[in-house]
Amino acid sequence: MEMLYVAFALFLLMDAFGNIPLYISFLKGVEPKRQRVIIFREMVIALVIIILFSYLGDALMHFLHISLDTIQISGGLVLFLLCLKMIFPSAEDPNEKLPHTSEPFIVPLAVPLVAGPSVLAAVMIYAKQYEPLLMIEAIVIAWVASLIILISCEFLKRFLGWRGITAMERLMGLLLLLIAVQMFMSGISSFVQKQSHPL
Repeated sequence: MEMLYVAFALFLLMDAFGNIPLYISFLKGVEPKRQRVIIFREMVIALVIIILFSYLGDALMHFLHISLDTIQISGGLVLFLLCLKMIFPSAEDPNEKLPHTSEPFIVPLAVPLVAGPSVLAAVMIYAKQYEPLLMIEAIVIAWVASLIILISCEFLKRFLGWRGITAMERLMGLLLLLIAVQMFMSGISSFVQKQSHPL
């Protein structure tokens, strides 16, 4: 159950449904077969970055003298703001952006659209709470689900329409909001306990 919880949280953070309009916008000048190759390549790059952070994030935070409480509180705030953006998106239509003629590489499809700050922060938090094997399995499950959705973005656009995709993104934003509040409250609770019972 813990693995599925982490996987579901990471899947929501990767925001595959929310990224569909952006992926379509950045790849609209590329032929469909090549689009799938690019999406798979960028998703593999994102996976590698996320897994690296699950292993190296703790060492980085230790080097910077940042505690788990700080990561949980700040991560919860970042997720909260991200959720608000997902639930209440701006009126700007991603398809009305300037056309992208060159083939994207790493930025922005892998980073920050999939392996964004919220995903990396969550991975660092969960990596301190769960076993490495569980983390890898959870990351891969979330990644595979996101990959399937993004590979099928053209089909989903036709099947769900922009309204359906927007509705899915807002639903996921609402679920993610609950995780963000829980993460923030856990950080606050842990911090208060440490202050009440100092070593």
